Amino acid sequence: AVNRAFTKITGYSENEVLGRNPGILKSGRHDREFYKSMWSSLTQDGEWQGEIWDRRKNGEVFPKWQTISSVRDNSGCLTHYVSVFSDISQLKESEEKLYHLAHHDSLTALPNRLLLNARLELSLQQAHRDSTHVAVLFLDLDNFKKINDSLGHSSGDRLLQLVARRLLLCIREEDTIARLGGDELVIVLGHLDDARHAETITREVQDRLSKPFELEGQDVFLSASIGISLYPGDGRDTTTLLKNADAAMYMAKSEGRNGYHFYSRDLTARASNSLSLETSLYRAVEREEFFLQFQPQVSLQSGDIVGVEALLRWQHPEAGLVPPARFIPLAEDNGLIAVIGKWALRTACMQAKAWQNAGLAPFRIAVNLSERQLRQGNIVQDVRDALEDAALDPCYLELEITETSVMKQAEHAAKTLDALREIGATIAIDDFGTGFSSLSYLKRFSVDRLKIDRSFVRDIPQDANDVALARSIVALGHSLNLSIVAEGVETQAQRETLTSIGCDEMQGFLYSKPGTASELASLLKPLARQAC
Repeated sequence: AVNRAFTKITGYSENEVLGRNPGILKSGRHDREFYKSMWSSLTQDGEWQGEIWDRRKNGEVFPKWQTISSVRDNSGCLTHYVSVFSDISQLKESEEKLYHLAHHDSLTALPNRLLLNARLELSLQQAHRDSTHVAVLFLDLDNFKKINDSLGHSSGDRLLQLVARRLLLCIREEDTIARLGGDELVIVLGHLDDARHAETITREVQDRLSKPFELEGQDVFLSASIGISLYPGDGRDTTTLLKNADAAMYMAKSEGRNGYHFYSRDLTARASNSLSLETSLYRAVEREEFFLQFQPQVSLQSGDIVGVEALLRWQHPEAGLVPPARFIPLAEDNGLIAVIGKWALRTACMQAKAWQNAGLAPFRIAVNLSERQLRQGNIVQDVRDALEDAALDPCYLELEITETSVMKQAEHAAKTLDALREIGATIAIDDFGTGFSSLSYLKRFSVDRLKIDRSFVRDIPQDANDVALARSIVALGHSLNLSIVAEGVETQAQRETLTSIGCDEMQGFLYSKPGTASELASLLKPLARQAC
């Protein structure tokens, strides 16, 4: 016997099934062992329940949850089987949707980090068994933020979807592309007999991404920095391979973007050292491990000290003196440069006032401002506070800003420099000649001094090109009524050449290396007596 629900679910009428074997519903999805286990439960326990796939009359296969119970008479003889089942198709569809949501990126439909880890783990197990290789490619789209900022986030989302489609064309069906978030993607190439295949795929990826994408009716060009790690040489587990591919990607990005880099153990050491240094940097602020050194700036005409530059230094309790080139970029990245720079500004102003109070002739003190300080809105107030706390006349404070940082945010920088000049401080453009200045902006900036970068001074007077460049900078500066300071002057020949082309001031080892406040005071004493 069957009820109306049976007919509705299977499509078979009562007349079509009465007297027939239930095997007419078999889907073919289950093997003999499945049914053997089912009959074993019925024989031993008198019942079976579980998920089973059957076939409707129209041929459609569907899942159901079924319970089969044995029916016996008073004497214990088996007379019937009673089966109760329900169609769980909608439940299975919901489960599949939930699984997909839990394991895939909602924007690109690519696997997410969870599914990536599972598939990478499976690839590693297969590679271990078959003695093959696995490659992990870590991709970061170059300058993707600019596209988001200029065209909007909806266009950025659309671009990510187009990127995903192109990348899928580069890989085999058994490979995996996952999106970790933002513009970071990972490709897993499994079962590689030759690890060099990873480089072939990487080049194909870059070639496909180099073709323009059409967004909002215009062509958008994109590139990617890619890091590559290989199993088993670069790691034997998912975490290590992903971490090492990520480190290699950052190396590719640091080398100019739109390239790729294979992992090496040296990258891990560098990353570890960088992390350790960054951790120490946070503590250095708390423990007051920073100090200032000072280097004189000397008039090329009179030979008098007309200013000093305050140079930030870090005395690490274990590593010793840490070069500024190592810790300042880290401080820029993590935002600590704002705190450190504010301390340096205040300390320099205090020291300048202390020299004056000691009876030394007053002179300007130059303090470097970072790109982040210039970008933040409170730098003008920070300068006011530092001058007020030190009771220093603003005319004795010079703020040095690199040419590159100014040109990155020219309009904002121009307004900030105007405000700083209104306070009474002077402004110098540091490392001049190393960036890509616009003469129109240079004219617009409130600037008092240009500092010729040491790279143009190093080979003077032997290199005629450097002499010509220095002469051009001097002429340009003087035409705009700016004073010119040459950095890195180490020889008498350099000094004489710079004097002959009209340079105003010099700074470098020829006169003095950077020193402490007391060392500089000893240089200033004769000048102080003359001034009196």
